[in-house]
Amino acid sequence: MRLCTFNVNSIRKREPHLRRLLERHAPDIVFLQELKCRTEEFPGLLLSELGYRFHAVGQPGGRNGVAVVSRIPFEVVDEVLPGGEEDTHARFVEVRAAGMHLAGIYLPNGNSGGAEGYAYKLAWMERLRRRVAERLDSLTPYAVLGDFNVCPTDRDFFPNSMPATDALVRPETRAAFRAITHLGMTDALRALHPEDAPWTYWDYGPAFEGNRGLRIDHALLSAELAERLTGATVDFAARSEESPSDHAPVLFDLAD
Repeated sequence: MRLCTFNVNSIRKREPHLRRLLERHAPDIVFLQELKCRTEEFPGLLLSELGYRFHAVGQPGGRNGVAVVSRIPFEVVDEVLPGGEEDTHARFVEVRAAGMHLAGIYLPNGNSGGAEGYAYKLAWMERLRRRVAERLDSLTPYAVLGDFNVCPTDRDFFPNSMPATDALVRPETRAAFRAITHLGMTDALRALHPEDAPWTYWDYGPAFEGNRGLRIDHALLSAELAERLTGATVDFAARSEESPSDHAPVLFDLAD
């Protein structure tokens, strides 16, 4: 079983990049973030031609948006992270597939909107923690994949590239991330690369060529799935293509 997360930074611009990703790696399930389109604008025809089914959760106004793309059957469980009845952002999708529950997320950045914007990020992370706890309490094999907009430690960004006030590295952000992992979730990329987990994001400009990046795209796995983890890699080739996303796809292999 091969899982993948990829922040496409506009699916209409990166449709060819997604196609090449699918052809190159044949993932079973891919979670996409930052679609920047309405649900009905998602390019499903391409995916059908490649043998993939999909479910998109878009948002008007060219912001946010998540999707699941799969070549195996799945059932949509939720399109909204519970606990935020007034939250209109398209940031969450959860499916049931192959005996697992899998959630794809686009966690708020937290650097815009001042104190209110950062409070929204922390509140969203607490809602996610409660969802994870609920799934683990029910003994459900569970994984959360996506753009977390969190550098869990100082090892997860290029040295001296992030001020301590950035919402991706603030102590409160990291504490909220640890509150989720301490429930019993494994950071898959770090687990297989304990000393040298690769970056997953590079700002546009010379950052990629200089390898000055961040690790903010994660997969958190429950114990049952962590025991099956056999591989975790970043597809640097996708980031080096013409007109790429600023994120690279991250792939995770689970033994059957």
